[in-house]
Order: sequence, then C-alpha cells, then structure tokens
Amino acid sequence: MGVLTGLLLLGLLACDGAVLQQWARPQQQHQALSPSQRPLLQRQPKLSDSEVPFEKCQVEEGEKIRCGSSDITAEQCETINCCFDGQQCYYGKAVTVQCTRDGQFVVVVARDATLPHIDVEAITLLQTNDDSCNPAGTTAAFAIFQFPVTACGTTMMEEDNYVVYENHMSSSYEVGIGPRGSITRDSHFELLFQCKYSESAVEALVIDVNTLPPPQSVAAPGPLRMELQLANGQCASKGCYEEEAAYRSYYTPADYPIRKTLRDNLYVEVHILERSDPNIHLTLEHCWATATSAPEGRPQWDLLKNGCPYQDDRYLTTIVPVAGASELQFPTHYKRFIVKMFTFVDKETFVPLKETVFIHCAAAACYEDGAGSCEQSCHRQRT
Repeated sequence: MGVLTGLLLLGLLACDGAVLQQWARPQQQHQALSPSQRPLLQRQPKLSDSEVPFEKCQVEEGEKIRCGSSDITAEQCETINCCFDGQQCYYGKAVTVQCTRDGQFVVVVARDATLPHIDVEAITLLQTNDDSCNPAGTTAAFAIFQFPVTACGTTMMEEDNYVVYENHMSSSYEVGIGPRGSITRDSHFELLFQCKYSESAVEALVIDVNTLPPPQSVAAPGPLRMELQLANGQCASKGCYEEEAAYRSYYTPADYPIRKTLRDNLYVEVHILERSDPNIHLTLEHCWATATSAPEGRPQWDLLKNGCPYQDDRYLTTIVPVAGASELQFPTHYKRFIVKMFTFVDKETFVPLKETVFIHCAAAACYEDGAGSCEQSCHRQRT
C-alpha cells in the first residue's frame, strides 16, 4: 500500500497594489480660465508611444471635459497631452497638473487613472480645513482642483533662481477590519506636484506620481496535499510498450495488497492535489521502503535519495520523465519512478521475509519564480 509521508508544506500568496495608469504632466485647462490663468506650455516633454496609457482617449461623450480653447488644433492638443476627436480637445483618462501665470495650481484627476478605478470624491489635499481647497468641481469621471500656489498646505523653497511651490494630494480608502486582520480593496492614490517660478517665466512642472508599491510575493508554510499511488502497468492492446502504458491506469484501494514477483516492475507516482499553478514543481527528496506501515520502521531500503536513484542498489530505480506526458494538465505537479520488486531479508540469517513492502516518499513543492530552477539533476545512472 502506497503511503506518502513527511510532506514539506508550502502556501503561496501574491497580490498587486493599485496600478497607476497615467504619466501626468502640464496641460492646458478648460475654457473657464482667463488668459492670465492659462498655463505655460514650454519645456514640456513629449510622451513616447510606449508611455501613453492604453484606451486613454476612450472617454464617453457625456463625460468629456474640454481641454484648451475652442479653436485649438489637433497638434496643439497633442502637445499638451490631451485627446482630440476631430472636433474638440478633451481630457483623457489621466492625471493633469498645471501651473498658471497668475500663480494657480490646476489639477484634474480622472476616475480611470488607477486600477481599480478611484473614487474621485475620496481625493483630498493635505489641508482640508479651507473650503477653497476642496474640489472646484467633480463629475462621475473627474475631480478638478484649482487653488493658489500659496494656499492649501503648499510648501515653498528656493532653487537656482526659482521659487518652487510643492503640494501633495491623496485618496482615502475603505478598510475592512476583522478579528484576525484587516484588508482593503480600494486603490490608494498619491500625487506630489510642483510649480517653478522665476522673475520672467513659469518653468515646466516637476511632477511625481506615486502609488503604493505592490507587496512582495510571499512563500510560507501552508497546507498542500499530495498523493502516492501505484500504476498497474497493464498493456490492453497488442504490441504496446509496458512502461509507456503503465501510468494510464492505477490500482484501486480494493486491489491491495498487490502481489508481485521478484524483479517485477513497480510503477510509482507522486502528485500534488487540488492545485492549478503551473509554477509549482513537485520534488522528491527521499523515497524508501519498509516492511511495516510505519515510515520510521525497520528494516528500510532506499529507493531515491535527494531525488536521485539510490546508487548502492544493484537494480537502480528508474526515473520516468513526465515533461512530455500529454495526458497531464500540469506535468510539473507529478513525479514518476520504477522500482524492481524485492523482499526484505532477516538481518541475522539473511532469510527472505515473506512480508508486505510499504513505499514512502518525502516530497516538497518548489515555486519557480525566475530566481532559480526547481529541476533536480542526478548523476549518470549506472548501466
């Protein structure tokens, strides 16, 4: 009867934090601004195609907010990183930050700037006790902030003949608190933005969009079930190859104990149960046989050591490759090997013992993440 023992248990947890979709930079505000409030557009870097968020310009018609003046051209619209539909320039699914000539911050945040989508009503500046620091307007898809660069908690510093104004906004998020831990399913948004002014000009905005970094993948002990079973190695058709057909059917519990002749092949398989992660690799550390059902019982005989055939056996255990087994959905979850049937003998008289043989394996699950290989290499087998 096959018994799998000494399991090394491994559980895996991986999750991603909010993913910011937008690379924000200065853009021109909608038509409500007066000429003195219109942002300067010089020295603005152009985004490469690889940096343009996918579907950025696919804004529903009823949610579009005009970007720039009514007579803006498509080229001018693209220059300020807005979207043009042939008739108007409008804000995309993005974060837009502007500095105006008369010392105003203008910040427009789209609902679709994060994954999952952010609640635009949850976005606030550091200073929230002043009504002028609340959003100037919100829609279902956008939040619009406009405030003086000297207000709402803005900090000021001097840098190379410039006066730099810096502010910060973030979003609140809902936390679920349970008896054994707390969670959130909301995106967390943070934005650090600056305006740089000199005596003669307003320089291009220096902006940094920050999100919480995704947590590291965690590998820790946890429940993992494995099974050891014996294949029957029966050929049902004429001319079939026994070792090829061996693992197509298996003995059932009603078949045990199984009677074998000395040197008959024993087809052993160990596999992981109830997992569908293709990155998990089953490894066999040690497989052995005993004359009783107790894994630590005596006598014992090694079959595999460190996943490789026991070299002091005249009839070496044969490892069966499973990488090309077409019938397996997850081949890395399986290990197979063939043992020549034997019987234990008395350690004093060397008389064969007519007893049952039990097979045990100590197995481990290895998670292949690119840092190292889970493959087990063995020395060349003796012939």
